[in-house]
Amino acid sequence: MRILVTGGCGFVGTVLTERLLADGHEVVVVDTQWFGNHLRPADSLTVVQMDIRDARSIPLDGVEAVVHLANIANDPAVELNPELSWEVNVLAGQQLADLAVRAGVRHFLFGSSGSVYGVKEESQVTEDLEPTPISVYNKTKMVAERVFLSYRDSMQVHCIRPATVCGVSPRMRLDVSGNMFTIQAISNGLMTVFGGDQTRPNIHIDDMVDVYRHFLDWPDLPSGCYNAGFENLPILDIAERVRNVVPAEVVVTESN
Repeated sequence: MRILVTGGCGFVGTVLTERLLADGHEVVVVDTQWFGNHLRPADSLTVVQMDIRDARSIPLDGVEAVVHLANIANDPAVELNPELSWEVNVLAGQQLADLAVRAGVRHFLFGSSGSVYGVKEESQVTEDLEPTPISVYNKTKMVAERVFLSYRDSMQVHCIRPATVCGVSPRMRLDVSGNMFTIQAISNGLMTVFGGDQTRPNIHIDDMVDVYRHFLDWPDLPSGCYNAGFENLPILDIAERVRNVVPAEVVVTESN
């Protein structure tokens, strides 16, 4: 297929794009490249450096599927400029979806977030539970989901709610617990854990990429929202698992 990947130069997008190329697809990447472009050149790859808010300039000719990953990611970044985050995460996405329908795109995949659920008391957080976002970032994701699902009568829409993605990418992120502990262990032989009892759900980047590939392979799965993640693990447990691979000292301090 000819697939458009927005945010294709990002942490997940870079790995996904290279896997899609290996699968034999033609890929068009749209990305601001705030953090550079680590994609290897390929005959079937087109990389366009642009802001998705300029939606009418996004190349959609011949595109059969869109994987929409471009966003202002995580709570601290969104809090720096909430207005920009609403523009990028919601308004630009709505324009993209509308233009995609007009261009004949048949399948729209959205990288949402498991954080839309907020804090739940239930032991099993399933797709049947109502989202209760508690931050601006969470809220932009929830609203974007609803915007995209409003187009489900015109194209298949799958909103994927990932847990925290960890693992190796040519465009690394070191602000997630698994990756942060690993780089601390490798660089300093020391991991600092604040608190340790707080839990985080995780998913490896290779598994996350395979989730997107699965939906691209099975576009007729019912439109809707799907969780993608693993069990909740205490932060201290994550550090201990890293220590099993990279010998390092674990120092536990009180959380703020």
